Amino acid sequence: MNDVDLHARDSALLALAEELAREAGELVASGRANGSGTTHTKSTPTDLVTEYDRASEALIVGRLAAVRPDDGIVGEEGAESAGSSGIRWLIDPIDGTTNFYYGLPGYAVSIAAADEHGAFAGVVYAPVLGELFAARRGAGATLNGRPISCGSLADLSTALVATGFAYHPERRATQAQRVARLIASVRDVRRLGAASIDLCYVACGRLDAYFEEGLGPWDLAAGELIAREAGCRSGDFRGGPARPGEVAVAGPELFDSLVSLIRTASDRTHDSATS
Repeated sequence: MNDVDLHARDSALLALAEELAREAGELVASGRANGSGTTHTKSTPTDLVTEYDRASEALIVGRLAAVRPDDGIVGEEGAESAGSSGIRWLIDPIDGTTNFYYGLPGYAVSIAAADEHGAFAGVVYAPVLGELFAARRGAGATLNGRPISCGSLADLSTALVATGFAYHPERRATQAQRVARLIASVRDVRRLGAASIDLCYVACGRLDAYFEEGLGPWDLAAGELIAREAGCRSGDFRGGPARPGEVAVAGPELFDSLVSLIRTASDRTHDSATS
């Protein structure tokens, strides 16, 4: 596929992702106005899934099946198909379900399209906030259609850093110990409750950095693309590429010191646990 064809493909699928994210976002926001609906749990008693998570995923998957029947799909709530086109959609129908359940505004619909090189189109739509973040590979990132870029901070001691915690109590306790070891080295720490929104907030300069472990691919795909297209660096904690198991994102001048601090805090936490 030549550059012209790739541009046309990426633009068309980004537009489709935006349309689907808005439609699903309005569905879940309208539903939440009447309560959180029927709620179940998944991996732990605190890992929630609501009827609107499932309704949102069903809407997105149904529309994709109608217009892109040969594409693969991976959704948080179980949708999965291999496809034959070489394109795969990664769907988080409500990222931040706990926020949704409690009526907090920090939840979003996250949709990304990926090929053999990774995500090439991504959208994160926060319906209550009225904000749609989007990016296309090599074409920059936007918020409600306007270009965005990450901050230029280089001093980690004045950085506002976001993170998230696991649903499993033991892992959450270990992660909290690591945060306790690093918090004195940064301005402050935030825990907003939706990885896709955290990533987009770094992309537009509302946060200086973000790190987390144990995400799903649907949590990461769109937001990490948006952050990179806004000028961020991303990776794992040991110098490799970002992955669901470990992701850190920050402005280019801050990234190396961030991951160094995370490694140091992680190693001290591990040493304390095994001593």
